[in-house]
Amino acid sequence: MKIRVFKNIFLKYLLSKGISVTRNTDKESLVSFINQLHPFCTDKDLIRLGSKGDGGYLIPDDIEGISACFSPGIGELSIFEQDCSEYGMQVFLADKSVDKPPLKNEKFHFLKKFIGPITNGDFITMDDWVNESMIEKNSDLLLQMDIEGHEYFSIINMSDSLLKRFRIMVIEFHDLDKLINIEFYNKAMIVFKKILQNHICVHIHPNNCYEIFYFRGIEIPIVSEFTFIRKDRIKNWSPQITFPHPLDIDNTNKKSIILPKSWYS
Repeated sequence: MKIRVFKNIFLKYLLSKGISVTRNTDKESLVSFINQLHPFCTDKDLIRLGSKGDGGYLIPDDIEGISACFSPGIGELSIFEQDCSEYGMQVFLADKSVDKPPLKNEKFHFLKKFIGPITNGDFITMDDWVNESMIEKNSDLLLQMDIEGHEYFSIINMSDSLLKRFRIMVIEFHDLDKLINIEFYNKAMIVFKKILQNHICVHIHPNNCYEIFYFRGIEIPIVSEFTFIRKDRIKNWSPQITFPHPLDIDNTNKKSIILPKSWYS
């Protein structure tokens, strides 16, 4: 009892000094989390859309019939979205921080708002955005999301019915080094469990804007692009055991990063 009282007093003292103390995720839980995300090789080959560098992504060759691409977060290029439009998709882009997409295209529809967990002022939820876009109900969609860390709560808030409409999803997940923090780990676990209900991971590409983070012998790429496909679109799958993919290209001119083996085998 005395030890617990002393501990609480000490923690309050640290907080008064602006020092936050959080509990680390145990190694076994972190390894289990990573194992659930191991990518699979399927009967759909991967193709590359977008630029030769940042803004280019690997997706399954299963694009025909997708009615629209939703792309929250606009970078300096919109070549991925341009490629999607050439496959017949309407393309919806959203980003409060810019005034317009870098490319003009009659199939581009721009919304000057951030995607987030609520619709309020400068923010809009994924569900409200899709509903306002007047896309044919129940049609298949493609999601390409890069919103600098806001992806977690945006996905948690997304309805299961909308999530299932995305035949293919490419999501750049940020701050993966924070998985060592139990609170962040629990949040991320909810996000990935929600995705993996109806989708499987088919590719992971570490963004080499950061180096690999090490924790208790575990290698963690801090920012990574994950590609998912809906399970009903594939007939068979097996563990993907070869990385990087021949179509992978570094995001930056910094030192190349290869996906750590623990993330796929």
